[in-house]
Amino acid sequence: MRQFLARARLARNADDPKPDFGYDEVSAPGMSGPAVCGERMRFDLVDLRLFRAVCEAGSITHGAALVHLSLPAASERLRQMEERARLRLLERHHRGVVPTAAGLDLARHARGVLAQMEQLHLDLSGHAKGQRATIRLWANTAACSVLVPQHLGPWLAARPLVDLTLLERSSPDIVRGLAGGFAEIGIVADTTETADLDTLPFAPDRLVALGSSEHPRLQSEEVAFADLLDLPFVGMADGALQTHVERQALQRGHPLKVRLRVRSEEALAGLAADGVGLAILPATTARPFAHRFGLRLTPLSDSFARRQLLLCRQRDAILAPAASQLFAHLAAMADQPG
Repeated sequence: MRQFLARARLARNADDPKPDFGYDEVSAPGMSGPAVCGERMRFDLVDLRLFRAVCEAGSITHGAALVHLSLPAASERLRQMEERARLRLLERHHRGVVPTAAGLDLARHARGVLAQMEQLHLDLSGHAKGQRATIRLWANTAACSVLVPQHLGPWLAARPLVDLTLLERSSPDIVRGLAGGFAEIGIVADTTETADLDTLPFAPDRLVALGSSEHPRLQSEEVAFADLLDLPFVGMADGALQTHVERQALQRGHPLKVRLRVRSEEALAGLAADGVGLAILPATTARPFAHRFGLRLTPLSDSFARRQLLLCRQRDAILAPAASQLFAHLAAMADQPG
């Protein structure tokens, strides 16, 4: 059916409004007219419903009645289908009709196409009645680590007809996704440029230094970033946060000494636990790794480390009702402890 659907196209000519299910025409014994390679056979949904009904009933008369067509109209449609296909689709007998091998293939495809059309109708009917909805939410790693269990689970459980597409993306990618219409709601770090967005504070997300549980520089309640810059670090290979941290180090006159760069927070935490170097991560991202790797997490005392996650949407965007409700729910839950 995938081949059948993939090659289907909707005729755009006003004189040819039927869907084009693009099989090349071939010649067949018993059919008049030459084969014309490259031409297309065109069956509309009435054709497919009629052919399915005739095959299931084993009779043109009974099949026509099932789809509310007169016998002459049904017979003419079937004749035209065979003429377009250059194939015999039905064998006529005194007791009724049976599909040929080609007819069996057509009937199988017709059932698949009609089933998909019926499902499409059901889905769109649900949207039209305000019953079904799909919301696209993009969030950064720090937000995803607390967002799903704390805020989304109960809200979705109470709304079985609302679907959610939640994607983890970097904060800059989220901003681009909102601008391009690929997401309706986003959660980003406040270190990201959000001039074209409507934003609300969502949750604090302080930066912490990660190291082994016995690391001598991490034993206080908090530590100044400048007091760590003579030590080696491990860092992320890319990302807005890593760039932000390294910029802060330069502003303090000490380029960050990064021994190794990796692409996942888990790998970063593991290296910090092994003593390869300190790491800087948001507390919400780092906290799950603390017990697993035996890490010490010490908040940075600097003002730049007191980050905020922002709930955002495209400025002046008109959200669908379900997306608007979710945005309001997340705004109401902002800053509440988990």
